[in-house]
Amino acid sequence: MNQSFKSGFVTLIGRPNVGKSTLMNRLIGQKIAITSKKPQTTRNRIQTVYTDEEKGQIVFLDTPGIHKAKNKLGEYMVNVAERTLNEVDVVLWLVEPTNYIGAGEQHILEKLRRVKTPVILVINKTDMVKKEEILSYIDTYRKEYDFAEIVPLSALRGQNTEILVDLIFKYLPYGPMFYDEDTITDQPERQIVAELIREKALHALSEEIPHGIAVTIERMKERENGKLIDIDATIICERDSHKGIIVGKGGNMLKKIGTNARYEIERLLDSKVNLKLWVKVKKDWRDSDFLIKNFGYREDEDY
Repeated sequence: MNQSFKSGFVTLIGRPNVGKSTLMNRLIGQKIAITSKKPQTTRNRIQTVYTDEEKGQIVFLDTPGIHKAKNKLGEYMVNVAERTLNEVDVVLWLVEPTNYIGAGEQHILEKLRRVKTPVILVINKTDMVKKEEILSYIDTYRKEYDFAEIVPLSALRGQNTEILVDLIFKYLPYGPMFYDEDTITDQPERQIVAELIREKALHALSEEIPHGIAVTIERMKERENGKLIDIDATIICERDSHKGIIVGKGGNMLKKIGTNARYEIERLLDSKVNLKLWVKVKKDWRDSDFLIKNFGYREDEDY
């Protein structure tokens, strides 16, 4: 065993849409976390694994965005995110490049002041601003909190992401791997497939619907010849009117979601896929403890 090998847990936090999932996918080099410009894209804590055979292994926890909760699902998501802060070796806080620290960021700063974990501030989306402005953004945040490190980068372009990885290793304890080197995620395939379908629905649908959808996989079975995987999935929505929009005129919208999702799922599973989608209405499922658990959001899981 390499004596200089380090391993530990790192969580990514930040307001919705700052690019947490994009950064995760960039670092791991494979699409695990779904990305969308709509808030509340990431609902569960997704574990992904980065292994460097020389330096060590980083287990990333991509948590739901920390925000003020509006319903049971929101409360669940915030609890998961906040609990993680004390359980990891390093906290990565992603922010956008700006001199204005808004209420959402102040809310996160309050949470960070209560933790003893080293915090690395990541100023993302630096490809969107002038180079000379970046120093002033660093200065704005430096005055608010004693960060272990501050790293400006672009997750989308992959700028400075290697520097970030090196800095994370600096703060990890020495120790053996948690996962073998081929592992890139602890998410079961069914969960990733459900998330990919939800991502494609988020991309295709209008603003007001996506928050209120969940996806369940009813069946996922490989055929005997091993050349095709049959997947039956249900998109759950909150209203009959939403169901009509998701299905679309003559089933067009559902077909579009299915086609886009199938393409990604085939890449993930490296197999041809026969995907069948249904849409069901479960009124106000986001405020029902039973239904939230039923759709795979469990707060009491051991990580």
